[in-house]
Amino acid sequence: MSLKKVGLLECDHVRDELRHIAGDYCEMFPALFAQVAPDWEFHFYDVCNGQFPASVDACDIYICTGSKSSVYDDDEWISRLKEFVVSIYKSNAVYIGVCFGHQILGEALGGKVEKAAVGWCVGVHHFQPTVHENWMQPVTDSFNLLMMCQDQVVELPPYATLLAETADCPHAMFRVGERMLGIQAHPEFPKAYDQALMELRVERIGEKKVALGIASLELPTHEIMFAHWIKNFSS
Repeated sequence: MSLKKVGLLECDHVRDELRHIAGDYCEMFPALFAQVAPDWEFHFYDVCNGQFPASVDACDIYICTGSKSSVYDDDEWISRLKEFVVSIYKSNAVYIGVCFGHQILGEALGGKVEKAAVGWCVGVHHFQPTVHENWMQPVTDSFNLLMMCQDQVVELPPYATLLAETADCPHAMFRVGERMLGIQAHPEFPKAYDQALMELRVERIGEKKVALGIASLELPTHEIMFAHWIKNFSS
């Protein structure tokens, strides 16, 4: 079994007081994919603090995390990350964007990201595939994943293929070409962490939406199935 080098582009870090739940993102992502891709060897790049791979060829696969930042913020590391995403697009590497990483894929390749008219999406959301591609195995007509976002991709980049939508997020998953994939969900989040974030952000999100989000955590989620999809896509 040959190892695949996976570069985690860390666009944020878990707050110190919440790390007891499941660690930082450098622990959440390996914990998820260890269950479906034991041949993945993770390498960590603290891009929000200016630490980037020396070359796009450093890894076979890149996973770009969520962030409290917005992709349209005027930060040097965000501009540099957009340039790096374009470099990945021009290379043979695979890119998987999660939440902020999904949005940066859209912006870097010519789409548009804004604050969503519906406001925050939190808790468990119901995703419906708009197409079924060969790598989307096992096949399903719907799946549930956790969300924690205020921004959304409101215009897809040119030549993008829409793959899934939710009631509140029309561009919930898309790909560009055969190696670039974005998902507006958080398959790496444990429910306990999603709840803790909601409880910390009640003033920003709103009491009613947080209450509904926490209640939704009773629903099943399908992050392992989705991890299989990502592994298939990356093969």
